[in-house]
Amino acid sequence: MRVVAGKFGGRRLSAVPGMATRPTTDKVKEALFNIIGPYFDGGQSLDLFGGSGGLSIEAVSRGIDKAVLVDRQYQAIKTIKKNIATTKHPDQFQVYKMDAHKALKLLGKKGQAFNLVFLDPPYAKQQIVKDMSLMAENGLLANGAVIVAETNQEAKLPDHDWDHFKFCKRQSYGITVLTIYQYEKE
Repeated sequence: MRVVAGKFGGRRLSAVPGMATRPTTDKVKEALFNIIGPYFDGGQSLDLFGGSGGLSIEAVSRGIDKAVLVDRQYQAIKTIKKNIATTKHPDQFQVYKMDAHKALKLLGKKGQAFNLVFLDPPYAKQQIVKDMSLMAENGLLANGAVIVAETNQEAKLPDHDWDHFKFCKRQSYGITVLTIYQYEKE
């Protein structure tokens, strides 16, 4: 794994040891950022299931000001911190070791609003629609925020607009499916 583009481009990233997480491949990561970016003019991102931290590091490399990463697994947090160290810009990252729903409540109390959100939960525990609704309820989404859900083929995410979420695109890469939404407050 590596950072594909931007100021950290080419830097090697470590994967989380074991089989508890599955890193986003460089091919899927590059395709994803070509769809949603490829570069950003500031803003904050949230990775609710951080894994190795690769998506957030890529986002900061491409112009996001600050990334918040959440994971509840010790090995993932250890890997995230190691990968952040390779950027030599640890001040642009905030890491929380906790359950995703506890993190949403905590971040909501802090009044943080995100412009870009990555949702790549374990395939067996996908509650993406619920997570998105919780983010909206807790005021965690800036108007126009882009939400990227990475799932397997079995996930049945809405392919239409719902509540304040506008369906933008769905793209398959082998067993991986990217579904992208945009949040519109008004």
